[in-house]
Amino acid sequence: MPKFFVEPHQIKENLIQVTGEDAKHIKTVLRSREGEEITLCDGLGTDYFCRIASLEEGVTAEIISSEPCRSEPKTKITLYQGLPKADKMELIMQKCVELGVDRIVAVSTERCIVKLDKKEEKKLERWQKIAEAAAKQSGRGKIPEIAPKVLRFSQALAEAKTLSSAIIPYEKEENRGIRSFVEGFSGAEIGVFIGPEGGFTEEEVQGAMDAGVLPVTLGKRILRTETAGMTAIAILLYELG
Repeated sequence: MPKFFVEPHQIKENLIQVTGEDAKHIKTVLRSREGEEITLCDGLGTDYFCRIASLEEGVTAEIISSEPCRSEPKTKITLYQGLPKADKMELIMQKCVELGVDRIVAVSTERCIVKLDKKEEKKLERWQKIAEAAAKQSGRGKIPEIAPKVLRFSQALAEAKTLSSAIIPYEKEENRGIRSFVEGFSGAEIGVFIGPEGGFTEEEVQGAMDAGVLPVTLGKRILRTETAGMTAIAILLYELG
């Protein structure tokens, strides 16, 4: 069943008004008709199962029933991703949203080659749209937030201190894996730090450890930046159940 996101103010009593591109998609792409059923989500974790009541002035849907979205992980994961080259960030955003990440923060590190500068605002807007599309496709109960600005590594570390815990995959860590990390974890939020091509410098890793971020191993092979975040998030959510 097709799923779309709406703002809470679009929900009034037993009706939901769908507008803009989503309404256009329902009418012209899906070629939906009155009486057909769709799923709408308020972006706050509630799914509404609806029947299309009218296709005039947007799409008006009548609520049949509602329930908490079952696809949202209980543990909120924030990905702190070092800026990669080319369009790798778009792939990272899309796949990590599908997996269940709660928030993604682009981070400028010492080995980052990419500098967004004047393009930053447009890039962030595009990334947010990619996150929204991935959330729709994967049946999420919310649209993960793309942080509104790129953070320096030191800023990201300071922000991560507000979370329950944080990890940083590091090729020189040999003992602590994600499973052993999860066994000792009892919080509600986890930060995951992933470096750009070339990884983090030893000074950055040490700075992260000094800030309380725990180094973990992802195995005996060194993963690309576009693979490491997906792998860490997938293992985390699997081990957390």
